[in-house]
Amino acid sequence: MVDVLLGLQWGDEGKGKIVDYFAKDYGVIARFQGGPNAGHTLYVNDTKVVLHQIPSGVFHDNVINLIGNGVVLDPVTLKRECDTVASFGIDLKKNLFISERTHLILPTHRALDKAAELSKGSQKIGSTLKGISPAYMDKTGRNGLRVGDLLDKNFTTAYIKLRLKHQKLLDNFAFTEDISSWEEEFFEALEFLKELNIVNGEYFINKQIAAGKRVLAEGAQGSMLDIDFGTFPFVTSSNTISAGVCSGLGIAPQKIRDVIGVTKAYCTRVGSGPFPTELEDATGELLRSTGNEFGATTGRPRRCGWIDLVALNFACMINGVTKIVMTKADVLDAFPDLQVCTSYKIGDEETKEIPFRLDRRQPVPVYQSFAGWNTNTSGIRNFEGLPGTMKTYVDFINKYLGVPVHYISNGPGRDQIIQAPIA
Repeated sequence: MVDVLLGLQWGDEGKGKIVDYFAKDYGVIARFQGGPNAGHTLYVNDTKVVLHQIPSGVFHDNVINLIGNGVVLDPVTLKRECDTVASFGIDLKKNLFISERTHLILPTHRALDKAAELSKGSQKIGSTLKGISPAYMDKTGRNGLRVGDLLDKNFTTAYIKLRLKHQKLLDNFAFTEDISSWEEEFFEALEFLKELNIVNGEYFINKQIAAGKRVLAEGAQGSMLDIDFGTFPFVTSSNTISAGVCSGLGIAPQKIRDVIGVTKAYCTRVGSGPFPTELEDATGELLRSTGNEFGATTGRPRRCGWIDLVALNFACMINGVTKIVMTKADVLDAFPDLQVCTSYKIGDEETKEIPFRLDRRQPVPVYQSFAGWNTNTSGIRNFEGLPGTMKTYVDFINKYLGVPVHYISNGPGRDQIIQAPIA
C-alpha cells in the first residue's frame, strides 16, 4: 500500500524532517511532483542537509528512493545534491532511482523563467527562477525532453531543436542571457545522470507494491500552491495534492491508504500572493526570527502569521487527510497569547470557505484567542509532559478540522517529535 505525506499550507511546513522520521517504516520513498524549488531540510549527524529533488529517505539503509515522472528534474542541481549525499557515505547507485518519464529542466527553461518573471513588473508571482514553470509548459505542450531521451542517439538533435524554439520566445521578451556556462554544466550533469539508475518508473513502483513494500509518496511545496486548487495565479506549476500521486508515480487510486498532512503550528508563505493571516508587525517579525523562517532553497524571508483553519480545513478536504503532523510547535513557546483564524469576513458576510479568487476578495480573518504556554517545550518527549494550554490549542484544531493531530514536532532534531494519543 501507499501512504502520502504532503504539505497543507503554502509549503515550508517541515516535510523533509517528517519524511526522514517515517522513512524507517517504509521500503520506498517516492517524490511525485515539483522541482528544485522544493527544499526539504534534514539534520544528519547534527549536520544540516537540504534536499531539493532527491527523496528524503536517502539517508536510511535499505530504503529505495524514486524520483517519479511527475517531477521536473534539473540535472545540475541533482548532481550537486548527489555529491553532498555521497559525502555521508551513501551509495546512490544502490538506493536512488529515476523514472525515465521524468521531464528535464534545460538551461533555456531557466532563462525563460527569468524573462517571464521580469516582464510581469509589479505583478510578479515570486518565481524561484529555477526553470520549473517553462519545463511544465513544455511537458503539457508536448515539447519536453525526458530522462529516458538521454539514452537515445538523437538526443542532441532534439535538444538543439527545443533550444531554438526557446530562443525565439526569449527574443519576443527582448531578453538576452549568456547561458554558455549553464549549458556546459548541464551536459556534464547529463553524463553523470546516465550513470544513475534510470527505470520504467510505473512498473518499478508497482512491482515494489506487489512485493509487499510499503511506499511513502513525498510531496513538495504545499496544497495551497496547487496549480488547480491553490491561490491561483500565485501557485506552483504542478498538482501538489494527493491526487497528483497517481499521475506523478503511475499508481492506481485504490493503492493509497493514509494521507498524512503536515502543517506548522502557525503559518508562513514565501513570495507573492494572498495570505489572510499575515502579520506585518512585531509579532510577525518575532515568528520569523524565532522560527528561522528563511527559505531553504532561496534564503528569502518568509511572510509569517497565525494559523489559518479555513485554509487548513480546505486542504484537508481536497486531500482526504487522515492524519496531521504539526511542526514547529516550539516556536510558539515565546508567545503569551495566540490567535487562530476560524473564518473570513468578506464584505458583510462571514464564511468558512475559500473563495474562487482569494487575492480579489481581501478577506479579513476572524480570530479566536488562546492563552500561550510560556515555557520551553523543545526538550519534552511525550504528550503527557506538554503544557495544558498547548494541549487545549491542539485539541481545538483537532475538533475544527475533524482530523486528529497524530504527531507534534517541537524542534529540528530527529528525536524532537511527540506522538499524540489517539481518541
